[in-house]
Amino acid sequence: MNKKNTIIAVANQKGGVGKSTTVINLAAALVKKGQKVLCIDLDSQAHLSRFLGWEGGSITMSSLLRQAAAGQPVDADTAGKAICHHAEGMDYIAADLSLAEADVYLVTVMYREQVLQRLLRQLPIEEYDYVLLDCPPYLGLILTNALVISTDVIIPVQAQKAALDGLENLLAIVQNIAGITGNALRVNGILLTMADATNQSKAVEQALHMDYPGVVYNTVIPRLVEAADSTAQGHSCVAMAKSRVGQRYVELAGEVMDREGK
Repeated sequence: MNKKNTIIAVANQKGGVGKSTTVINLAAALVKKGQKVLCIDLDSQAHLSRFLGWEGGSITMSSLLRQAAAGQPVDADTAGKAICHHAEGMDYIAADLSLAEADVYLVTVMYREQVLQRLLRQLPIEEYDYVLLDCPPYLGLILTNALVISTDVIIPVQAQKAALDGLENLLAIVQNIAGITGNALRVNGILLTMADATNQSKAVEQALHMDYPGVVYNTVIPRLVEAADSTAQGHSCVAMAKSRVGQRYVELAGEVMDREGK
């Protein structure tokens, strides 16, 4: 892998916190800043794939992972058929429901936490400045594989008190994997999503800054219907004129790049 690659796992074991929305919009914002971006859908719910307009016909992460787990090489033709292109400039590899079976067959594989690492070494990711991994909303082998291969982690946290539960556990897992693998894995930042003007939202923001000083992004993603509308229509908020959410993700892209020195 090229050293200039930044591989970011967008992760939280809770669902509904805006992981897929963050991946598509951060990708679009990074492209706008002149970066080449590959998004990889690692969630069997395939929200990211649908948001990006995938309708089938390409090789998915499920088949690629199964092939890598079996020790079968991925040739250039297969890799090329797996990488899809979006009109806004980012590339992506789609997922489908069969990815839900991955934990079943990965558990029997030697060095099962390194299967994704072996797979990505056979894909042309050196062509990209950023690889964004949309991780599943649970702690399992797919998430472990994603963290092993990543250089950075972004943790979206919904602006609700219940969303803080489990955050410390996820941060401990990140630290543990970094210690075991000896790689440079670190938390790039914690991203507050779906924020509004309620006292609860403000309290969650204050608690995050108090508990994790210097880790929480200054950028806050507001709760606006335009986020849902844009992804349902297959484009990012960044592509929408005068979008508040889109502008926030452009600001987030700047913070992400600053934190890892690009």
